[in-house]
Amino acid sequence: MNSIFKFFTPKDKKFQPLFEQAGSNVLKISQALLLALSATDMEKRKEHIKEVERLEHVGDDITHSIFLELSKNFITPFDREDIHALASAVDDIADYIHASASNIELYNVTNIGDAMIKLAELLVEMCTDLEKAIKELRSFKNIRVIADACVRINSGENQADYVCNLAIARLFEFETNAIELIKQKEVLQTLELATDKCEDAANVLESILVKNA
Repeated sequence: MNSIFKFFTPKDKKFQPLFEQAGSNVLKISQALLLALSATDMEKRKEHIKEVERLEHVGDDITHSIFLELSKNFITPFDREDIHALASAVDDIADYIHASASNIELYNVTNIGDAMIKLAELLVEMCTDLEKAIKELRSFKNIRVIADACVRINSGENQADYVCNLAIARLFEFETNAIELIKQKEVLQTLELATDKCEDAANVLESILVKNA
């Protein structure tokens, strides 16, 4: 019955393009964050942080469009709850990446350690997998791509936990400036929260996969 229903359901021309835009945009945000953290020139860093902010606003607009389409359309390509959850999870990734970049600028964090760069690199990897998986929602023909991407995202989140916890432990051991310790710890934890949101998105994708594959 499920196959028959899918045969007669009109091809989705609204949600999938928006989700693909959201996936592409969140990857661009993660890349802009990595450029910001890797930049040694402060003006260049500010430029990349501004780009993170711009892309976060673009992501907000895409999320709003998805929710608007959800309110207007009775037939959806998969469960309405999953559409809402996936859109929210991708938007949360962008929000936490933006928060990380903003905190670096607001707190005037100039000492960007290896741990912060490693977390940003993990975010790029996870967002790359997320974008690939979202594209496969168009047809569900290559479900292994989605499943493998989710596994890698979950693994990336575990790595991020380890990197963040180790970096904070070293801060408490070696950083004698209490204010600097607080600033560094805040940025590290916000970056790690962004990886948590990637895992949340992967969990939604796995739920969609189970229901529709």
